[in-house]
Amino acid sequence: MGKVISFEDRAVARLRERLGAVEEANQDLLAFARGHSGAVASIHEAMLAALDTDSLESLFHVVTQEWPLILGLDSVALALVIGDQGFRADADGVQFVAPQIVDRAVKGVDGVEMRNVGRGHPLFGPACSLIRSEALVRIDADSPLPYGLLVLGQRSEQKLDGRHGSELLLFLGNGLAAMIRRWLTNPTT
Repeated sequence: MGKVISFEDRAVARLRERLGAVEEANQDLLAFARGHSGAVASIHEAMLAALDTDSLESLFHVVTQEWPLILGLDSVALALVIGDQGFRADADGVQFVAPQIVDRAVKGVDGVEMRNVGRGHPLFGPACSLIRSEALVRIDADSPLPYGLLVLGQRSEQKLDGRHGSELLLFLGNGLAAMIRRWLTNPTT
């Protein structure tokens, strides 16, 4: 007579393994959703602060002084080219830079670029040696309006969220570009 082989123990073990994997994936999804929700709220708060400005100078102050706190960043700088003059603004004020530096940096970015680095982009200025994670966001505008980069940095390497993070930063950059256009084309409103 034949021997009966029980598959129940193996099946139960396999089901427990699969259940554990599903629970882990669910926890990862919840953590992502919570983080994404927080990122969305921070980006919205940053844009509301920019919308509340009453001048271009005030806008630059908000971007370089308030956005780091709102967005949880260590450094924010804005580099723009206006005509044939380049400049960068950060927490220490405004400095002139060669427009070629900004042009070269803009050329290497298609919308948004997020990366971990050994040293931050030179447009961070003196803070570049401290930056280990950066996002470069294009600021596009038609001539004669300025174009350039918004550079966002942190001192520690970050787990970078590709598509969703890029979309949020692209929104931030597009909103900033719109605010710059607003203050340069109609400074009294």
